[in-house]
Amino acid sequence: MSCVRRVSRHWDEWRLARRAWKEDYAQVKAGYRAARKAGKAHEEPGPPPNGFALLPWLLMGMGSFSNLLQGETPNPWVGAIGLLAFNSLYVYVAFRVFCKQTREATSTRLALAVMGFVTCVLAISYGGNWLLFFPLLGLATGATLRGPWLARAGIGLSAVAGAVAGFHEGSGAVTIAYGTFLSTTVTAAILGLSEAVRELRAAREELARRAVEKERLRFSRDLHDLLGHTLSVIVVKSEAARRLAPRDLEAALVQVTDIESVGRQALTEIREAVTGYREGSLTTELDGAHSALTAAGIEPVVRRSGPPLVPQTEALLGWVVREAVTNAVRHSGATRCEITLGGTPEHVRLTVTDNGTGTSATPPGIGGTGLKGLTERLAAAGGSLRAGPAPRGGFTVTAELPVEPEPLAAGAGPYSGATS
Repeated sequence: MSCVRRVSRHWDEWRLARRAWKEDYAQVKAGYRAARKAGKAHEEPGPPPNGFALLPWLLMGMGSFSNLLQGETPNPWVGAIGLLAFNSLYVYVAFRVFCKQTREATSTRLALAVMGFVTCVLAISYGGNWLLFFPLLGLATGATLRGPWLARAGIGLSAVAGAVAGFHEGSGAVTIAYGTFLSTTVTAAILGLSEAVRELRAAREELARRAVEKERLRFSRDLHDLLGHTLSVIVVKSEAARRLAPRDLEAALVQVTDIESVGRQALTEIREAVTGYREGSLTTELDGAHSALTAAGIEPVVRRSGPPLVPQTEALLGWVVREAVTNAVRHSGATRCEITLGGTPEHVRLTVTDNGTGTSATPPGIGGTGLKGLTERLAAAGGSLRAGPAPRGGFTVTAELPVEPEPLAAGAGPYSGATS
């Protein structure tokens, strides 16, 4: 009964494997048709290899089966049981070696060891065509083992095969030993190469997926920083225009003109952000901060010193100025905001401090979405960002970045002094 159950289990495994292979093959054909209709080369290497790729090699055992049918094998019942056991173990191993978890399982290694024992018993007992089970065993060994164990097993198995074949065939021992070693190494090389190719393809797909995620994150950050600042400036200037309109129409028109200018600039920046070519200018952001703070009734004080900065550093610091000033305009309730840029030849530091109370309840650290995005931006460039309540009240944002000096002619002129 146990033999019947074992055969039934192998039959069920074979049917499941065949069904999975058909599904994979159907997916490959569908992908090929789609690629051909689109006029593109089809790069899919086909369905993953499975146990069916190793089954045709069992035909090497037809000689021993023929000996059994023709009555040329002593103790045919022993030979028949050994043949059935070898084939069952071979099929069991063949359908487990193409999955890393099942290949490295103890049951697979144990089945391979039992198959080696059966092979030795049959080859020693009968010789002749039964010696061809050694190359089959080498094939199963090459498909199962990896690393240093493969070389040891291949050499040891070839030596055993040559010794047994020499006992029966004499000069034919070299052929059996060479065939065993060749089947072991070639199978391992082909399957290892196939696995490496599929892992590389999977790695390429993962890199592509991460690149898409990175681009989405970049776009979301740019959109948040652009629209948050721009809309805040538009709201502040609109309120100023509304307050000025009843008593000073000319000043209100100036604010409306600024709103139009900010809107046009925002359209240009959004288009550049979508295409990924936007490079921020620190001088432009400082001018915009001065305008936004003045319109909000906050006294701006800007101090800038130090050598000119490379465009990448200016762009990052420009984002910091934009976000910090936006937060000051929207949340601080401040009457004064100081922007200080300075540092050493190796590092540049930007500090934005207000004397308001709107964010004084915020705990130390990094606050909303904009500041979190800036923290990630600066960290990627080797810098840092700190934000929190100032010791004397108000709120402070401090950004530090490593800086590479740039010739003065290549950069913008220094923005120095205090503006109020």
